[in-house]
Amino acid sequence: MKKRYFIFLLCFVFAFQNQIKAQTFNNAGEYMQYISNEHNKIKKDLWNYLAAVAHGKGARKVETKRQELISTTEASLKKVNKMSAWDQSTEYRDSVASYLELCTIVLKEDFAKIVDMEDIAEQSYDAMEAYLMAKEVANNKLEDAGDRLQAAQRKFADENGINLIENQDKIDQKIEKSGPVFDYYNQLYLIFFKTYKQEMFMMEAINGSDIAAAEQNKNAMIQFSGEGLTRLDTIKAFKSDITLVTALKKYLTFTQKEGNEKIPIILDFYLKKENFEKQKAAIDAIPKNKRTQEDVDNFNEAVTEYNAAIADYNKVNEELNTGRSKALETWNNAVQTFLDRHIPSKKG
Repeated sequence: MKKRYFIFLLCFVFAFQNQIKAQTFNNAGEYMQYISNEHNKIKKDLWNYLAAVAHGKGARKVETKRQELISTTEASLKKVNKMSAWDQSTEYRDSVASYLELCTIVLKEDFAKIVDMEDIAEQSYDAMEAYLMAKEVANNKLEDAGDRLQAAQRKFADENGINLIENQDKIDQKIEKSGPVFDYYNQLYLIFFKTYKQEMFMMEAINGSDIAAAEQNKNAMIQFSGEGLTRLDTIKAFKSDITLVTALKKYLTFTQKEGNEKIPIILDFYLKKENFEKQKAAIDAIPKNKRTQEDVDNFNEAVTEYNAAIADYNKVNEELNTGRSKALETWNNAVQTFLDRHIPSKKG
C-alpha cells in the first residue's frame, strides 16, 4: 500500500525540538525510544491536520502550517547535525539529517509551487491535472526519503540489538489508508472536472452569444461525457463503495443528454433571436408606405419563430438548471460521503 510520506515529515520534525546528544542516553534503545515517544505525542495533531485537508482545506488554507514546518525542519536539521556520534558512528544521524534536508527542500520548493498552482488549478483541465500531479510528485519524493529513513532505522536497531515491534495504532492505520482513498478519488475527480469545465466553457459562450464557440464546446462536452462514461465502466468500487462512480455516471449522463438534446434548442433560440433582430432592423429602416408584403411577411415569420423559440428556451433552460443543480449536488454529496466514510474527521 502506497504511503504518503509527508506524514513522516510531521512525525519526525518535532523529535529533535530539544538539544539531543547521544551521550545523554544510557543505551541505543533509550535513544530510539525518545524519538518514538516524541512521535506518539504529535500523531494526534498530525491526524487532525490530515483530516482537515481531507475535509475541504487546500494548500492555500494551511499555508501558515507550511511556513511553520519549514522553520521547524530547518531548526531540527541544525540540531541533528550537531548531535554526537553513537558508538563512533554517524550513519544513523546523517540519515536523519539527509531526510530532514530533503523535507525542507520539498516544503520550500515543491509545496510552494503547489500553493501557487492551486490558485489556477480550476481554470482548465490541464492546470488541474498538473496540480494533482505536482502533489503526487512531491509526496513521492518524501515517500522515497521516508523509505531510506526507515531502512536506516532498521539498520541502527539491528546493529545495536534493538528489537523493533511492528505495531500500528488507530491513527497509524488511518494515515496509511488515506493515500489510496485520495488516489481513487483523484482519478474520478479528473474525469468529472474535464466534462464540468467544458460545460462551463460552453455556458460562458452561450451567455456571451458566441454561437460558434458554444457549438464547439458543446461537441467537446459530449465527447468528454462519452469518454468518461466509458472509463467508468472499467473502474471498480472502492472497498465495495460504488458511491462516487454512481454519482459521476449520473452527472456525465446529464451532460451527454444536455449536449445532444437540450443545448441545440438553446442555440436555436439565439439564432432565431439574431434573425428577428435582423428582420426588425431591416423593416424599421423601410418607411411604412414603402414596405412590401414580402417585407411584412418576413418580419412576421421572424416574430413567430422568435416567440416560439422564447417559450422553448425558457422551458429547456429551466430543465437544465434543475437537472444540472441536482446532478452537481448528487456528485458533491457523494464526494463528501465518500471522504467522510473512508477518511473520518479528526474526531472520528
